[in-house]
Amino acid sequence: MKLRRWLLVLIMLLLCLPSVVSTAQAKSAGISIQLDGVKLESDVSPYILPKVNVTMVPTRVISEGLGASVVWEQSKRTVTIRKDGNTLQLTSGKTSALVNGSAVALDASVQIKQSRVMVPLRFISENLGLKVEWNQSAQRISLFSGSEVTPPPVSTVEEVRGAWISTVFNLDWPSPKSTSEQQKAEYIALLDSLQEVGINTVYVQVRPAGDALYPSELVPWSKVLTGIQGADPGYDPVAFMVEETHKRNMDFHAWFNPFRANTDVLTASLDPSHVALAHPDWIVNTGKQLYINPGIPDARQHIIDTIMEVVDQYDIDGVHLDDYFYPSNTTFKDDAAYRLYNDGSYTNIGDWRRANINDFVASLGQSIHESKPGVEFGISPFGVWRNASVDKTGSDTKAGVTAYDSMYADVRAWIQNGWIDYVAPQIYWSMSNSTVDYDKLVDWWVNEVKGTGVDLLIGHAPYKLGTSEVGWQSASEIINQLKYNRGFSEIKGSIFFRAENILSNPLGLKEQLQSYYK
Repeated sequence: MKLRRWLLVLIMLLLCLPSVVSTAQAKSAGISIQLDGVKLESDVSPYILPKVNVTMVPTRVISEGLGASVVWEQSKRTVTIRKDGNTLQLTSGKTSALVNGSAVALDASVQIKQSRVMVPLRFISENLGLKVEWNQSAQRISLFSGSEVTPPPVSTVEEVRGAWISTVFNLDWPSPKSTSEQQKAEYIALLDSLQEVGINTVYVQVRPAGDALYPSELVPWSKVLTGIQGADPGYDPVAFMVEETHKRNMDFHAWFNPFRANTDVLTASLDPSHVALAHPDWIVNTGKQLYINPGIPDARQHIIDTIMEVVDQYDIDGVHLDDYFYPSNTTFKDDAAYRLYNDGSYTNIGDWRRANINDFVASLGQSIHESKPGVEFGISPFGVWRNASVDKTGSDTKAGVTAYDSMYADVRAWIQNGWIDYVAPQIYWSMSNSTVDYDKLVDWWVNEVKGTGVDLLIGHAPYKLGTSEVGWQSASEIINQLKYNRGFSEIKGSIFFRAENILSNPLGLKEQLQSYYK
């Protein structure tokens, strides 16, 4: 009887064996790679790193498949890849690579698996001039070697000396009622003046209020260009600005106000394609401004799509967001969206709001890096994350507004998850402010980024020079802040708000900056 049962079990196992083998074979098939339609063989199966979604391949794919020279130095744990005049160097454990001698951020570095050196395929391929496409359903990576493909831009900037260029309300550029030729001349003069002071990076506001300073299929032309929203200025300002900026070996970061739809609540002068008219169900009226509701998934994706237009079409060095997430110190009526889009994971609206912003930041960062790995993604949040009185891990400050609690921007999560390449907190207080002290905030942010691979830039407030606020009665305040920053390797530079507040030379700042940077 026992023998009969054993034989029946054995027969059943044999009958099931083909499907088991078939399933195992399907799993082992893994990711395939093609170059111009020809499959590339790999001695170790490619794999995808979670969170960063980076495909890792053995160097054999790079050497034999792409025809590149590959040298691995065990002592330095560095791989050097050369092809068609390009040289790439990646070192295990480092968060940046050298591309023709210039540092470029990495989502994933060299790894050793099954005694094979594994490298990030998209980063290598795109920096060797190949186009990369991913087919999710087929689990296939397709590489194309068309001559029209160019590597992503490589920054020549070491220490960032940046200036925000505000276009909203025609603050820094362009001047009101200016012609296209006047606008071009003004931008050239602005760049030359900033460079003379020592500025090497500009953060230009290309989406001031749900509109665009570039020809877009999704949003209307900004009114700052012609005085009328939707009116074509007769040229492509972003293309012009990028070209002029790069002529001077300066970096150009496209600055977006993500969720601000309009600077007031009036809609009569808006173009019909403006989001407030095209999607009124996405809009929240705060009483002072119109906001795009971050709680609506389609609305978040719309903003990502508008940003990716610029990433895909222009030779920019970075994408930059300011702190326009949820507005602070106002009522934000999003209860209906909370009920509709909260899947039960959140028991309070605050956590749900932070999750919406987290999803937006993570998705945008992934989209940027998949399209152009060499383009940096950074955010400039409000300078105080949380006060220690509310969260013992927060800063020793008494700020009335905080990024986490007022704007629902959990910057710590963005840093720890590596969703951004740099963070530039707006530390707009002096070194003698007892309520919110510059020194203490810088120390706090340095500790936040330490060991994460996320760079820290400091946002400074020259616009406060000469005001009655404590500590701003001398331009040496800015210089002393810069000197303080030099004590931390984590701080990669500074950004000043804003261009006009440098060039108007408050309290002699311009000459002091020139002297300091030289």
